Order: sequence, then structure tokens, then C-alpha cells
Amino acid sequence: MPVALLALAIAAFGIGTTEFVMMGLLPEVAADMDVTISAAGGYISLYALGVVVGAPLLTVAGMRVRRKTMLLSMLGLFIVGNLLSVVAPTHLSLLGARFIAGLPHGTFFGIGAVVAASLVSRDKRGRAISMMFVGLTVANIIGVPLGTLLGQAINWRWTFGFVALIGAVALVAVSALVPRQAKPTEASLRGEMTAFKRPQVWLAFAVVVFGFGAMFSFYSYIKPLLVQVSGYTPVGATVLLALFGTGMTLGTVLGGRLADHSPMRTLYGFLTALAIVLMMFTFTAENTVLVAANVFLVGLTGFAAIPSIQARILDQAKEAPSLGSASIQSTFNIANSLGAYLGGLVIAAGFGLIAPSWVGAILALVGLAFAALSGRLDRLGHAAGTTSTEEVHGRHTAPARGGAEPVDAGRGPGDRSG
Repeated sequence: MPVALLALAIAAFGIGTTEFVMMGLLPEVAADMDVTISAAGGYISLYALGVVVGAPLLTVAGMRVRRKTMLLSMLGLFIVGNLLSVVAPTHLSLLGARFIAGLPHGTFFGIGAVVAASLVSRDKRGRAISMMFVGLTVANIIGVPLGTLLGQAINWRWTFGFVALIGAVALVAVSALVPRQAKPTEASLRGEMTAFKRPQVWLAFAVVVFGFGAMFSFYSYIKPLLVQVSGYTPVGATVLLALFGTGMTLGTVLGGRLADHSPMRTLYGFLTALAIVLMMFTFTAENTVLVAANVFLVGLTGFAAIPSIQARILDQAKEAPSLGSASIQSTFNIANSLGAYLGGLVIAAGFGLIAPSWVGAILALVGLAFAALSGRLDRLGHAAGTTSTEEVHGRHTAPARGGAEPVDAGRGPGDRSG
């Protein structure tokens, strides 16, 4: 794997840390800003909104700019957003800072996936993409726990200053290690939008919304489940979150290798496995050992399909690989919101803290159904292409030597009827 992927992984580590660390620091930030916990939840929502809005808009705005230049620009905006979080004096200003910090998220990962794939041969594309996303998953093992501890021990503003420093390191690394990218010459908004006329592109988005919404329906309420049902202390539950991150990391690496062999089979396999391990919480939630193993398995199966879906969108949106890949990141945040919302609904309805895992299992199966439909369209397309090829070769054969009449594919050489 090219060393340039390390630079992309460092950037992904910083982005992953700033995205998830606010969840661990919410009580401290709410107290400092003198707002309620529910109002402080806006710091998470505004970041997600920034991702959804920024991914398509910034990618389209930079479609004629060199990809490396866009990566550096997105890191610069990321640093600014986190520095604004450090100095934000009011609740509203912090909401704005979090929105700005979220804007470059989708565009960076979208263009980063295209750049990562371009650095290797096609048979290693899934592994290359997974190496970048490993930075995001490692953030849940190291960056988020350390950032949470730093914010609790000193002040939450130090955490975002530390994240801005990571962004600066990533900026230098990308500048030094990522090779210069050719400037797009024929990019146009109409051409970029052409890819979105394909049903396969929208099916890929549907797989993300439901398939990955499955994981977020569970993950959004993992800490209350571990404390109130499984019997862990808050500190013990935090340790299990690192175990979840470890599963995410291993799943991403494994999924990258499998995606190089068969993206669709990888999607089928891990969406099925995700549904199964989410159902298992019914039997493991009250056992401290089994629930720990179950948490690890959700992390592993939930993220293993990411390289496959990224490779899938690169194939299906050939005219707009950067915009398609960036749009996937917006879709991930929609999945996050949908999963959290549906999980909260069943808890509010009185079904208990295990119920979101069943919601997740159902969502995973819906995502699997969309993946299966996408695979069927692939097979129908290949069959139609084969038939067309047979017709071309069978019915439009050039005359044989000596002026002999071409042999029609539908009759033998001695058949002159008709």
C-alpha cells in the first residue's frame, strides 16, 4: 500500500475524533455553555447537517480543481472549524463552529476514496479505500477516549484544540505524501449529474441508509444498554466503546480485502451477519461477557461493508466518482439520524433498551434487500449484454472467403430456407 494512504488515514483520524468526541463531552460542554443536555445535542446535529450540506455543494464547487488541492482545502476548513469551536463564546457560535467543522467531512472522504483507489491497481482498490477509513475507526479506539479524558480533566476546549493540531499534521502529511493529481479537464455539472440518473446509484444510497442505519440504531443507545441492562459501570461501558472501535477497525480491514474479490458478496454476507448479531442481544444483553463479545461483533460486521459500498459507487457513478463518493458520506449521516430516531422511538414506546437492536436487525435486512435488488439488476444487465454480443457475432458476420454467404446463427450451413 502506498505511503500516501497514511496521510489520508491521519486526516480520517482527526475527522473521526471531532465527529464522535462531542458525544462523550456533552455534559461538560452543556454545563460550560449553560444549556440543557437536549440543547447541547445540537452540537452533534449541526455537525451532521454540515456533512449532509457540505458533501455535494463543496464537491460540485471544486469539480474543476485538482483533487489534491481539494483535499488540502478541506483540511484547512476542518482546522478552522475546530479552532472556532475552541474560542466560541456562546451557544449559537459553537453551533455555527460545529456546522463549519462538518462541512468538509463528506467532500474529504469522497475525494479521498477516489484518490486512494487511483494510487493502486484495480484489484487492490478495496484495500486502499479501507486503509483510509481505518483512520476513522481508530479514532473510536484512541482519539475519542483520549479526547474525552482530556476534556474532562482540563477543559473541553483543549480537546478541539488538539483535534485542530491533528488536522495540521494531516495537512502537512497530505501535502508531502499524496502525489500531484491531474486537473479535471471535462468536468461539468450536467456531466456530474448524469450518473445520478442510474437506478444503481440510488440503490447504493438505499443500502447505506438502511444497512448502516441498522448499526446506528444500536450504537446511539449503547451506553445506557451496557450500564442499565448489562450492569457495567460508566467507566466499564467506556472501555467497551473502545472494544467496539476495535471491531470497526478489524472489520474495515477485512472488508477491504474481501471487496477486492467480490464487493456484492461482501455486502450480502456482512449485512446478513449484522442482522444476526443485532438479534443476539436478546440473549446476551444481561451477560457481561457475552454482551462484550456481541458489541465487538456489531462493530466488525457494521463497518466491514464500507469499502464495498465505496467501490460500488465508484463503479456505478463513473462520470462523477468524487460527487458520488461524497454523497455516500451525506447518506451515512442520514443513516445515523434515521437509526438514532427509530431506536429512540421504540425506547419511548416502552419496549426497553434492547429494542433498538431489533430495529437495527430489521433495517439491516431492508438494506440487504436493496443490495440483492442491485445485484439482480447487475445480472440482468450482463445477460442483456451477452445476448446483444451474440446477436452481433451471429447475425452480422463478415462474408467468408470466396464470397460465400454468411452463416446465420439461427440455422445450419445447409439450410437455405426462407
